[in-house]
Amino acid sequence: MNKNPEAKSFSERGGWWVLAQFPLLIIAYLVPLWFGRQVSLEQLDFVSGAGLILLGAGILQSAAGVVALGRVLTPFPCPVDHGELRTSGAYSLVRHPIYSGILFMALGWSLYRFSIPGVVVDVLLFVFFDRKAAREEQWLIERFPAYAAYRQRVRKLIPGIY
Repeated sequence: MNKNPEAKSFSERGGWWVLAQFPLLIIAYLVPLWFGRQVSLEQLDFVSGAGLILLGAGILQSAAGVVALGRVLTPFPCPVDHGELRTSGAYSLVRHPIYSGILFMALGWSLYRFSIPGVVVDVLLFVFFDRKAAREEQWLIERFPAYAAYRQRVRKLIPGIY
């Protein structure tokens, strides 16, 4: 098996996952915008405030994951050939901090806008990233023998929960 993703085709690197995620992310942004309420900072209630906190946490979580990956960051689920297994920092909280952060941002945006249809889209987004992460983990297990033990210690997407 050729483990060099640069030599693999778009499809072999998981490119269809990448193509599918962009419309989902756009929908996750637009649905709360269209089917939510306008909230000013003076009108913040518990739900909107919690949404802002989740949105901020998601930004931090994703940014920490991006920084930790550095030059080996790729939108494809197939790991790059010259990458190393990351298990510290953001990767000690969840195995997929970028996906986790995106999910927190999406849910935070929906809660901030008080959008029930947005939360429904967020559930679909969660299922999508859960499946994308499962595919990615198949490649990570093949590539990094230590991944199996890491997988037993660290949750997939939600710190301490899932």
